[in-house]
Amino acid sequence: MTSPIAPDLAATARMPLKPRAGVWRRLVQRRLALLGLVIVAVVVAGAILAPWLTGYDPNEQMFDGLTIEGSPLPPNAKFWLGTDLLGRDLLTRILYGARTSLIIGIVANGIALFIGTLVGVAAGYFRGWVGSVLMRFTDLMMAFPALLLAICLAAVFQPSLWIVAMVIALVNWVQTARVIYTETSSLAEREFIDAERTIGASAPRILFRHILPHLLPTIIVWGTLGISTTVLLEATLSFLGIGVQPPTASWGNIIFENQTYFQAAPWLVFFPGAAILALALAFNLIGDALRDILDPTQRGRA
Repeated sequence: MTSPIAPDLAATARMPLKPRAGVWRRLVQRRLALLGLVIVAVVVAGAILAPWLTGYDPNEQMFDGLTIEGSPLPPNAKFWLGTDLLGRDLLTRILYGARTSLIIGIVANGIALFIGTLVGVAAGYFRGWVGSVLMRFTDLMMAFPALLLAICLAAVFQPSLWIVAMVIALVNWVQTARVIYTETSSLAEREFIDAERTIGASAPRILFRHILPHLLPTIIVWGTLGISTTVLLEATLSFLGIGVQPPTASWGNIIFENQTYFQAAPWLVFFPGAAILALALAFNLIGDALRDILDPTQRGRA
């Protein structure tokens, strides 16, 4: 017998979620989040405007880019951040390296977010043997250290910018899948979902019209936080020599190429390292603020 409250619950379920007004305003009112936004804006602007901000090619080896002894030049009026061991302008390479970090960060994290959401929603909604298989596979992937798994995958494929993005995506989706699975399992047991099933709504309708909109805040937060993890992992792989390959500029391979000059020319390591730290911190600050704004119940949780 159909419950008399089912039509009412179904009607409530069909009501669109109220837009979260004032999210941007509340975000910019937080000093740390505003700092993160400024850092991201500076990095994005530097990456886009790199050809106009510097007059050098990132791979150009300049005849006056080294000392008489063949050592890198320290920061000076011509080369603001100095030069590297091949006489290339370090500022230029850092600006072009920002493109690499942002492209991989956005592409790899987007793919990981899509895979994690797809697995988590399917496992949480259908449950049964489908959920068990998907989540056991997720547990298996989580059992491997992410860096070790990424190194193994990168060693199998020929390293390039897009291959590195794919490798990072294949190791970073598991955390998202776990979180989405938990929330989807909770939503699937709510009364308005039962009401939709009662009136004969199809699974795609329930998933796309009612469950995914409720998951959107979580997806946004994890998408933002995941970029910082992706940037750090890309820099690590490039530093180890199995990420983005020279001469393509990457913050990780800039440090890798110049690590032998760490004592004689510390700026070669300090400036790209500071760029990696600043960008990762910025996305963490933004993601943390978005988590508190979009879901106050998660405030203070890692």
